[in-house]
Amino acid sequence: MDGYDIAFVGHVSYDEIVPFEGQVRFATGGSAFFSAIAAAPAGKRIALITKMHEADRHLLDPVKKAGIDIFRIPAPQTTAMRVVHPTPNVDEREMIQPRSAGFIAVDEMPAIETHWMHFAGLTDQDFAFDLLEHARERGCGVSVDMQSFVRQVDPVTRRISFKDAPRKMDILSLVERLKVDMVEAQLLTGTDDPEEAGARFEEWGCAETVITRSEGVLVRHRGKSYFEGFSNRNTTGRTGRGDTVFGAYLSRRLDHDVAESLKFAAALTSIKMERPGPFMGTLEEVTARIKGVGPS
Repeated sequence: MDGYDIAFVGHVSYDEIVPFEGQVRFATGGSAFFSAIAAAPAGKRIALITKMHEADRHLLDPVKKAGIDIFRIPAPQTTAMRVVHPTPNVDEREMIQPRSAGFIAVDEMPAIETHWMHFAGLTDQDFAFDLLEHARERGCGVSVDMQSFVRQVDPVTRRISFKDAPRKMDILSLVERLKVDMVEAQLLTGTDDPEEAGARFEEWGCAETVITRSEGVLVRHRGKSYFEGFSNRNTTGRTGRGDTVFGAYLSRRLDHDVAESLKFAAALTSIKMERPGPFMGTLEEVTARIKGVGPS
């Protein structure tokens, strides 16, 4: 079997989404879920490594439909998340993780070849630092979504708090690319300025940082900051925004420069945010959005 371009690692979950003054809806979620699907349109060979109960395999149907190979690690239960938006600001969220599929251990990882491995955990219950070290030892490029360490689950209440990652300097010295949103970036760096945060991550050893916020995406690379705004007409598909950005960016970045990859990721994510669920558009739609062509 030929190797993969990118393998995404993380839990796929049952999501209960409670919007502000809106109707509760249930959907499949998970950072690895959204980012893997977003990576597929760029034409790369993608794998998803996840841990869940056998009875919930149907949650992975959209992943299969996107042409992604799935490596499912058995678990006694599947992860579940409850996301509440207490205000009209879609970036304000309260989260609870009622149950978790458990840590993905080094000895559970499938023996596949991949050029790149992205660790897209939902919370600090997906995997530990040693899994990142394992990927590096295997010789592949490594990137991480810092929510995998910043979102910390209370063992009793199951409420999620955002806290500084205890081993952030070790993580930043190990990974080549980093994904954060602005809340996480401020928590980790102490600044609410995205350019300053990106520069700080670079000083700490990360070569390339992707920072998402409501207006768009900033990338810090080799002393320069790049920004691309979103063009979505509504935010009904807000859940999975940052994951979609990074999946699309990472896939496109394998054979394109930062600026072009950023335009591609922002356009694809803008389309995704206009309807709930993962990205289900086409490469042609993304190209048209980059050019400013599309439905009004």
